[in-house]
Amino acid sequence: MTRFELDARLAADTEEIGVLPLSRVLLMKDSTYPWCVLVPSRPGIREMHELEGGDQQQLMSEITAVSSALQREFAADKMNVAALGNQVPQLHVHVIVRYTTDPAWPTPIWGRQPVAPYSPEELQQQLARIRAAFENIPGFRSRL
Repeated sequence: MTRFELDARLAADTEEIGVLPLSRVLLMKDSTYPWCVLVPSRPGIREMHELEGGDQQQLMSEITAVSSALQREFAADKMNVAALGNQVPQLHVHVIVRYTTDPAWPTPIWGRQPVAPYSPEELQQQLARIRAAFENIPGFRSRL
């Protein structure tokens, strides 16, 4: 059996927040949006329908829990959830906090403006904030 490995581009563009029973939970390194990425820890999976039934249900549960926690923590106007995979084929799900005042509203965020990296301090603060927001998600654990 093949071992799960995080795609190199996802690894470069994110910081790990923690893990859920199925997925790694990552923070996209773009300070414009509070933006998490869930990556099911199953090797060779490109599409949601390739997951076994129980894993499909678990992924939906994790997407729902992360979306709900982020919406509460950041008082989002809207949550965007997407699994595109056009540039990174490994199955991953974007969970993005949106505001009617954000720079891309109401369009999708991709390609609207350059990435705004976090400063090292901002990155640590954002990771801590999101980890605290996820404390009540069943099975969430930080790997600090």
